[in-house]
Amino acid sequence: MILSDITLTEMLKTGELKMSPLTEAQIQPASIDIRLGDTFSIVEDSSSGIITLDSEISYKTIKTDTYLLLPGQFVLATTMEYIELPDDLTAFVEGRSSLGRMGLFIQNAGWVDPGFKGEITLELFNANRCAIELRAGRRVGQLVFAKMDREAKNPYRGKYQGQTGATGSRVFMDGDK
Repeated sequence: MILSDITLTEMLKTGELKMSPLTEAQIQPASIDIRLGDTFSIVEDSSSGIITLDSEISYKTIKTDTYLLLPGQFVLATTMEYIELPDDLTAFVEGRSSLGRMGLFIQNAGWVDPGFKGEITLELFNANRCAIELRAGRRVGQLVFAKMDREAKNPYRGKYQGQTGATGSRVFMDGDK
């Protein structure tokens, strides 16, 4: 079941759901708005020109209040908000339609597992022919929360737990090599 603004407000007040910084205006009828943070990371060029799933990827990370996303460019960004989900709550990350209509694709894996704690890393892509100016603090999407029928047997405790800033891929740490 998708949670309403009333339920989300109650969960935030009791501390069952944690999200900060947070303003009351971010709480929508069936979601909570997320804002763009001030950390951006881009993949550094490799000598081979190939990225593999088995090796750690190098990123150049900058902190800035304004980032110019060039046409066809991909960048990792982060949310301002740090969240902590209980073990029986999951969230979907959705980009804002108004930004998608500008050619800004906002994604992460699209899913936040129960038990996750951290800032959400967003993958941003500019599909427009014009550069797009990104500003920290602007609403970029929303989290839609769904209550699970019971607590997860194995809540998230993975390699991105506690992440802050635009966190690069850690796929090289996977055990299914």
